[in-house]
Amino acid sequence: MTVAFTFPGQGSQAVGMGKDLADTYPEARVVFEEVDEALGQKLSDVMWNGPEETLTLTANAQPALMAVSMAVIRVLEAKGLDLKEKVSFVAGHSLGEYSALCAAGTFSIGDTAGLLRIRGNAMQAAVPVGAGAMAAIIGLEHGDVQSICTEAAAIGPCQIANDNGGGQLVISGGKAAVEKAAALATEKGAKRAIMLPVSAPFHSALMAPAADAMRDALSGVAKHDPVVPLIANVRAAPVTSADEIAGLLVEQVTGQVRWRETVEWFAANGVTTLYEIGSGKVLTGLARRIDKNISGIAVNTPADIDAAFAALNG
Repeated sequence: MTVAFTFPGQGSQAVGMGKDLADTYPEARVVFEEVDEALGQKLSDVMWNGPEETLTLTANAQPALMAVSMAVIRVLEAKGLDLKEKVSFVAGHSLGEYSALCAAGTFSIGDTAGLLRIRGNAMQAAVPVGAGAMAAIIGLEHGDVQSICTEAAAIGPCQIANDNGGGQLVISGGKAAVEKAAALATEKGAKRAIMLPVSAPFHSALMAPAADAMRDALSGVAKHDPVVPLIANVRAAPVTSADEIAGLLVEQVTGQVRWRETVEWFAANGVTTLYEIGSGKVLTGLARRIDKNISGIAVNTPADIDAAFAALNG
């Protein structure tokens, strides 16, 4: 069994996430305390008690999701898991890439929380509210959506933000251009073209100011080569150099999250099982749609952790 750990992105947050881990394991509690301290905010209180609209704010959701993922990792490690020995690769969806790198030892938990707070604030501030938009296009292939974005780009920035696989792509850019692309997608036979309730056009060229902010932030933190290779979002291929990874994280702010290709890379390189570490099970569902030969397993409750640890050490 060749294993990769994957880490969820924004949208997987839910009020109450991580509370059972903190109640059950002292190692998990320490992670949440570390994140609270790094941010100078009782983020754990927002995570466990809400309100939901506060947790959903990009600057809160990003470090909160990382905290849950790292709580799971620290509990597995306390049970005796050696990541380098049992896991061949890590990958994360958008902000999840930071969680993956924290798990693999590239960044400390405190530094990762700080980076994600900067990232969330910078992404929110990059574009005036209402100027950008994102839309999910269901039922068209990557090439079709790419040509639609090219056509819509005549009236403003428009590009593929996420290729999630299973015929689900997300486009991002200027509001008028994204609305035009969504209409074109429907004309070209998309099953659905849905405008998304997001606060900014993530993973588009409009995020360039946020990319600059991340370049500065990443240059100022301690970085170590990951103990296992990262399959990077913008490359869908393994990377092992901390300095190279920092450059790709900057690129990722304005670039495409190539998740379909990431899962296809896993399948082509002998990975049989993807453990989704943290809140929700979005990536587990996507993995099944992309390649039915890959087993996806979500790990976010004490029972999940026990089962995963047993399987990994079986």
